[in-house]
Amino acid sequence: MPKTGSSIVILKQVDSTNNYAMAKVHAGMTKHGDSYFTTEQTAGKGQRGKQWDTANGVNIALSLVLEVKLLNASQQFQLLVSVALGCYDFFARYAGQETSIKWPNDIYWRDRKAVGVLIENVFQGGNWSFAVAGIGVNINQTNFDTSLKNPVSLKQITGKTFDLELLAEELKNDVLVRYDSIKKENIDSSLAEYNSHLFGLNKRVHLKKGPIHLETTILGVSSFGQLITSDAQQERRFDFGEVEWVI
Repeated sequence: MPKTGSSIVILKQVDSTNNYAMAKVHAGMTKHGDSYFTTEQTAGKGQRGKQWDTANGVNIALSLVLEVKLLNASQQFQLLVSVALGCYDFFARYAGQETSIKWPNDIYWRDRKAVGVLIENVFQGGNWSFAVAGIGVNINQTNFDTSLKNPVSLKQITGKTFDLELLAEELKNDVLVRYDSIKKENIDSSLAEYNSHLFGLNKRVHLKKGPIHLETTILGVSSFGQLITSDAQQERRFDFGEVEWVI
């Protein structure tokens, strides 16, 4: 049976906190702000169908239920911005100013990945009713699988060991604060802050679009969630999933 504490349902082991949370949403057994936390996932979910690999007992896997009835389907990027900023607030508090948001919503420290985010949506009767924000954070892990490109943890950055349940509660609150504020504010101000923390901003980067490699400069992200870049040929705009970073 799951343990409940500090408004977070604590699961000893689960295939995926997102799967668990989505099942609760579909069953009508959850509400805005409910969250599900574990340190042991057997089949964590990442972006674009990838698996989120994490060591057991040392990291955070958290899924947060967000009621989105005040937003419409065209505002999905607005939701993503709020979640990304909440994760940024949390991680930068401990890791410092070298923290950034890698488009669309991963959190990086220097050029290494610390936080992965997967947002899944629930539509009921054609209306966008809930979103489940799945967040994986590398906290106390110090040894990573060599197949992972560029992971980093808070312990590697700070040299400290952290209480995972306390940090999960803190992360949840940071995301909820950002989500509540973005509903009340103009998206432009939140987007400007998102772009100010953007990984690679105003820097020359390498992107891959299918077999084509591009060397281009990151200008920012549009209100529609497109990555904007510029090079000698033209300004370019890319939808999520259209290009891969070469790091």
